Amino acid sequence: MKIFESLKETEALRVSDGQKIPFLTNSPSPSRLLVLLWSQLGDFDSLEYAWWLNKKSAEIIANNITVRAIGIGDRNSGLKFCQYTDFPQENLFIDPDASIHKKLGLYEGLTWKIPALNQSQNAWVNLMLMCAGIGSKGTLKEVLRGYTGDKKAPQLIGEKEIVETNILPPLKGSFFNLAGGETFQRPFELATLRLRNMTEVLNNWKTYVPDAAYLTQRGATFLFDENGELLYEHRDQGILGFAENMSNPLSFLSFDS
Repeated sequence: MKIFESLKETEALRVSDGQKIPFLTNSPSPSRLLVLLWSQLGDFDSLEYAWWLNKKSAEIIANNITVRAIGIGDRNSGLKFCQYTDFPQENLFIDPDASIHKKLGLYEGLTWKIPALNQSQNAWVNLMLMCAGIGSKGTLKEVLRGYTGDKKAPQLIGEKEIVETNILPPLKGSFFNLAGGETFQRPFELATLRLRNMTEVLNNWKTYVPDAAYLTQRGATFLFDENGELLYEHRDQGILGFAENMSNPLSFLSFDS
């Protein structure tokens, strides 16, 4: 079955009102439809992806692109996620047990089982192994890029913007110029944003991750035209691998074309 048809048949809980409805109900007639299958809503990938969507929201609207996302969690997870990321509640749906991820054959991550541990405990062990790069393609390289900077990526934090991580002192965007300049992703800039996300999730862990059994499940990106024909897809193969081009995760939308 085609991906678009599978999504049309999918019902999920909409965060804005708590109703379980068809995922693509009442979608407008966009020039393109961007569908995001996110991992746990407390996952690095989900939070970082939403940050990029927020950063590029003006271009997305100008290009008549409709965005729909499904994340793993519950409605409270979704409400907290939207509050933190400014992702629209009406565009976020919930899949508590990753059923659509399984239906589309997305990468489950490591699923090694230690007999003495329960499902959630095994998921934690597998997640830690993936964070170390085992069964998680490109993760260590991407973590390193967050610290060393990336001249192919745009500057992430405005010169006058203040970043609060609740661990480090408040940092002004211009501070990162000391590590190597401006107009591109400076050393430690991305790592600081990821640290902010990490402290947000750890301080609200039970809300973001009501069931730890699906910690390793990875997501995907699908872009369709107005007729439901698939224009682009990316299936995540590891933690911090939510885009083909992590320097500019939304470059496939070709805003300048």
